[in-house]
Amino acid sequence: MMDMTGRNGLDFAEGSAERFDFDRTRFDRTHASIADRAFLEERINAASSALLSYQREDGHWCFEFEADATIPAEYVLLVHYLGEEPNLEREAKIANYLRRIQGEHGGWPLFHKGAFDMSASVKAYFALKMIGDDINAPHMVRAREAILSRGGAEMANVFTRILLALFGVVTWRAVPVMPVEIMHLPRWFPFHMSKVSYWARTVMVPLFVLGAKKPVAKNPRGISVDELFHADPKNVGPRPRAEGQSRSWYTFFAAVDACLRVVDPMLPKRSRKSAIDKAVAFVKERLNGEDGLGAIFPAMANSVMMYEALGVPESDPDRAIARYSIEKLLFETENEIYCQPCVSPVWDTGLASHALMETGGEAEREAAERGLAWLKPLQVLDVKGDWADQKPDVRPGGWAFQYANPHYPDVDDTAVVAMALDRAANLPDSRNDNGESIARAKEWVSGLQSRNGGWGAFDADNTYYYLNNIPFSDHGALLDPPTVDVSARCVSMLAQLGEKPETNPVMKRGIDYILSEQEKDGSWFGRWGSNYIYGTWSALCALNASGVAHDSAAMRRAVAWLVSIQNEDGGWGEDGSSYKLDYKGYEKSPSTPSQTSWALLGLMAAGEVDNPAVKRGIAWLVANQDEAGTWKEDRHNAPGFPRVFYLIYHGYSKYFPLWALARYRNLTSGNRAPVMHGM
Repeated sequence: MMDMTGRNGLDFAEGSAERFDFDRTRFDRTHASIADRAFLEERINAASSALLSYQREDGHWCFEFEADATIPAEYVLLVHYLGEEPNLEREAKIANYLRRIQGEHGGWPLFHKGAFDMSASVKAYFALKMIGDDINAPHMVRAREAILSRGGAEMANVFTRILLALFGVVTWRAVPVMPVEIMHLPRWFPFHMSKVSYWARTVMVPLFVLGAKKPVAKNPRGISVDELFHADPKNVGPRPRAEGQSRSWYTFFAAVDACLRVVDPMLPKRSRKSAIDKAVAFVKERLNGEDGLGAIFPAMANSVMMYEALGVPESDPDRAIARYSIEKLLFETENEIYCQPCVSPVWDTGLASHALMETGGEAEREAAERGLAWLKPLQVLDVKGDWADQKPDVRPGGWAFQYANPHYPDVDDTAVVAMALDRAANLPDSRNDNGESIARAKEWVSGLQSRNGGWGAFDADNTYYYLNNIPFSDHGALLDPPTVDVSARCVSMLAQLGEKPETNPVMKRGIDYILSEQEKDGSWFGRWGSNYIYGTWSALCALNASGVAHDSAAMRRAVAWLVSIQNEDGGWGEDGSSYKLDYKGYEKSPSTPSQTSWALLGLMAAGEVDNPAVKRGIAWLVANQDEAGTWKEDRHNAPGFPRVFYLIYHGYSKYFPLWALARYRNLTSGNRAPVMHGM
């Protein structure tokens, strides 16, 4: 809980980050207090001590990683799909979680205080009914009315329709045809698994098998949700074109889908069996032990259902470990449980290490070095993952996001870890021998640059945009194209490692890509963090590290934009609605610790440490720090997939504010040197 008196005897109410109104006099007093070096050092020490307390015995950090109602709801339904004996205490705690996050509109949102979402609401209602909630209970009546008043479950997305088909609520006519024979298609064909993102690949392949077998859930309690439909759910047909899909492309692919519905039952049995065998082999190769297929919940759950549909017994080692991997994602508190979409140890450890090295101090340095020692052996040096389909001549050298995911390292994590290793190697009296790890990371990241100069997260040149118009892709997130935030991290890494755009063409193309993607208002889009604040922070760090002048037009426009969107309370905020397709510019949102920290780090990278906006932002962080040295952050701070799936990185409020405060202290002490690191 937040201290109701603030950090300096100031009466800041709990939850002030959610309000725009505040006491100007009290704010000004806190603002003035940051000039007191001892006071600022005290706040930094408190934040540092808190972060150190979260370090695990072996040196790494892994904070809880929360999404929305869909993942815990799907976990509940998976148990009943498989006909397992449910853990009643666990179900009760999941029900507590689902009821707590129900929105005021009666349904469930995709992010904190967000708008009603049909698919999340249908899944949450189904899960609560499966757990045993009375459909006449007030919260269930509110949910049902909210769903029906917005068109009913007929309006749910493709993934929800697949779940409903597996439970026999709707027929497979409501689901796009994705024949398992896709596994036989050659690489030159317009649709091939190498042409979609890693997450789509690992989710879709076991789904192909489910679509071929069309199994029905065991569902021992016999629960259905027909009451969420306006008419007989068995009559539900294909979903209409989704927002953002091209009318012409969708019409074409819908015609292909109609043809496949006719052809699918007539496809040769031998071809189907060999395609299923290919799908199973794909899954087995990437099963990833107890970390699961793709190390993401949807793929992991689909792999278990695939084995069930194929009649593989529960005792089979592949099925057993696939099922166990899902249990590891559960996060439990005293009264609640939710299922995480995945875990984030490499990302958390890399970023926490950066924050601690920025902070300085022997304890911080020792903790960062322990974290980096834990990270080094996780570098993937001997597996050519799916990324090699596009870049077969590049040597492996990346880190994955999770504990293990060797087929799918990502360049964002790799760049962050490489910069942290480099920074540790350059500390005074350092005995860290990180040279080989850094060199392999640099080689791999450079090799995965796309043709337009940018970087995607997991693959190069994953830009087959027409595929986002197939009926299956109503979520619009089938691809992994280059994005500014990931590209900026790669450029930052190259710059920190001493590369120059004049002599390194990879770096030069990366800078040109970043500059070409700047929005008219001066911001940059953030694909993997919310949103334009995150993208702008990332870009400013890269441009500064690359030697772009602080008075350049790009830098000035970005600074002006960040200053212009600062909230009256001194912080910054931006929510998931900024990803809407008809985005017309920044819309005011409550201040959050993460976004305030990103804005501050971006402004300081642009040479604005003396800007009054920076001082006000630092004051906001100080005023909203709790007695434990951390910050409260309920709002989702990243998209999994824009407009479809959002995340709360609970570690962000532990290390980014510390990073911002420590950098401010460092830059306002001594000779005001510019930011010297890539981040």
